[in-house]
Amino acid sequence: MEKYIQAEEALKIIKPKDRVFIHGGAATPRFLLKKLTERASELYDVELMSISLQGEVSFANALYKDSFKINSLFVSANIREAVNAGRGDYIPAFLSEIPGMFRKKILPLEVALVHVSPPDKHGYCSLGTSVDIALAAVQSAQYVIAQVNPQMPRTLGDGMVHINHFNALVYHDEALPEISSGKQMSEIAMRIGHHCAQLIEDGSTIQAGIGSIPDAVLANLSAHKELGVHTEMFTDAVLPLVEVGIITNQHKKKYRGKIAAAFMLGTRKLYDFVNDNPGVVMLGIDYVNDPSIIRQNPKATAINSALEVDITGQVCADSLGTYQYSGVGGQIDYMRGAALSEGGKPIIALPSVTPKGISRITALLKPGAGVVTTRAHAHYIVTEYGTAYLYGKNMRQRAKALIEIAHPNHREELEKAAFERFKNYQFERTNY
Repeated sequence: MEKYIQAEEALKIIKPKDRVFIHGGAATPRFLLKKLTERASELYDVELMSISLQGEVSFANALYKDSFKINSLFVSANIREAVNAGRGDYIPAFLSEIPGMFRKKILPLEVALVHVSPPDKHGYCSLGTSVDIALAAVQSAQYVIAQVNPQMPRTLGDGMVHINHFNALVYHDEALPEISSGKQMSEIAMRIGHHCAQLIEDGSTIQAGIGSIPDAVLANLSAHKELGVHTEMFTDAVLPLVEVGIITNQHKKKYRGKIAAAFMLGTRKLYDFVNDNPGVVMLGIDYVNDPSIIRQNPKATAINSALEVDITGQVCADSLGTYQYSGVGGQIDYMRGAALSEGGKPIIALPSVTPKGISRITALLKPGAGVVTTRAHAHYIVTEYGTAYLYGKNMRQRAKALIEIAHPNHREELEKAAFERFKNYQFERTNY
C-alpha cells in the first residue's frame, strides 16, 4: 500500500550542491518545484538538470541565483533568460546519448523529481507523458521523489516503474500543461507543409516535432496512405491521421502496428488518447532516437526545423549567434537515422525570413552560431519557396539551390556573397 508524505518532508533530502534531475515536458512536476523553491533560503548551489520544462519555473528567477544553478540539457523558453544571463549553463548533447551519461555516472544524480500516474493493481506507476531521459534518471539517481497525479495518463511501454522503486511519494492532483496544435498555421507554414508532404511517400515512417511547421506538414498528409510514426515527440497533430486510418504503422519494422514515441505535449485530448492505449508505446530516448533503430523503419522521414542555414548547408538550430536559444535535441539523431533508412528522407524545414524580414538563408552563420546539422548531414532544405536537395552537390551547387529557395528580397545579396566566396563561378539567374 502506497504511503504519501508532504512535499516539504520529501524534499528535505535535497542538500546544498546536490545534482537534481527534473522530469520535463508535460510531466514537469510543477508542484514539487514550487515547494523546492520555497526552500531556497536553506540551499545553495543546488544543480538543476532537465530537458525542456513547461510552465512557470520560479527557481530561474534571479532572486534564487545563489540557491539554484541551472545546468540544462535543452534550453526551454522559461529558463532561457537565466541561462543567457549567466545563472545557468547548457550541455550540448544528442538526446539519444543523455541516458548513457546518467547511467555511466558522467552526470551522476543525487536526486530525481518525477511526475507519475497512480499505481495500478500491481503497484506500477507510469512515467506518463515523458519517458525520454526520465527512465534513466529514475534508474540512476540515488533518491527518487515521485509526484503522483491522477491526471497523468498511464502510458504503456518502458515507463512503468514499481512503486517500491520510489523513495518518497507526494500526492498532488493538478492539470497537465497543454499546448494546442493546428490553430495558428500561417499561409507560409502551410506552403512549407505542402512542399514537405510532396517528399513523403506512402508507407513512410515519419518523425515530426511541435510547432506550426510540423503541424502544417501533418495537415498536408490527408491524401497519403499507410504511414507510420516513430518520433521523439508526439503531438495532437498526429491524431486526425490516426482517426481516418492514414497512420496505420503496418509497414514499420520496429513496433509494427504501434506509434512509438519518447515524450508528448499537447491537449487533454492527446493525454486521454494515450491513456492505457496499447496502440502507443512510450520508450526511452536512447532507443527511440538511436539512428541504428530509426534506420530500420522503411522510408524514415524526419522533419526538423532551424534558425538559419548558410549557403553551404550548415544548419544552426540551437542558438542565435552566441545567444543560447534551445538545444541540440534529437535533430541529428533523426537526420542521420533517416538518411541511412532505405528510401529515407532527412528534411530541414524553415521560413525563408524571420518575422522581422531577415533572411534565414545566409551567406555566413552568425558569429558563435551552433552547427547542429553539418553540411555533410543536410539533404533536403525546405522553405515556402520550394525544396533544395543538397546531397551529393558541391559547394557552388548547394549555394545555387539554397539561393533559389531564399526570399526573393535577399537573393541578389546572397548571389553576390556566393560569387565572392566561390570566385570564378557564374550563377544562372532565375526569373523571380
